[in-house]
Amino acid sequence: MSTRIHSVIAALFLLATTSVVGSRTYAQQQQTTPPPAQAQPTVPPGRSPGGDVGSGAGDIGKGAGGAAGNVAKGTGKGAVDIVTLHPVKGVGNVGKGVGLGAKDAGVGAAKGSGKIVKGTGRGIGHLFHHSHKYNPNESAPPQ
Repeated sequence: MSTRIHSVIAALFLLATTSVVGSRTYAQQQQTTPPPAQAQPTVPPGRSPGGDVGSGAGDIGKGAGGAAGNVAKGTGKGAVDIVTLHPVKGVGNVGKGVGLGAKDAGVGAAKGSGKIVKGTGRGIGHLFHHSHKYNPNESAPPQ
């Protein structure tokens, strides 16, 4: 039994020793690390012409998806109402779903088309407009 006590004491001593050494190593690492530099808030770059076109296509897709969802929802509610012998309410729900769907499709198409036109115009503009800004790496500014 005394060997068992000695082994437990040795294990506890070993555990305490390693934890003290580990904490000292961690503390030394923390002290030698320089403080982080102040992070400058960065302004995200503007969207590229291709990004505008892609975003516009996404808006058209979202509008079409929302339209399909509203039409399906209205049709489903209308079908349930017709089956439960409420035809007037059923027709109203179908009409409401189609109306909301048309609104979503129209809004998505309008927003998307606008972004696509803007992106396309910016892309074409990059082909014809040259920057005449002074570059300090060049020998002299244009005269």
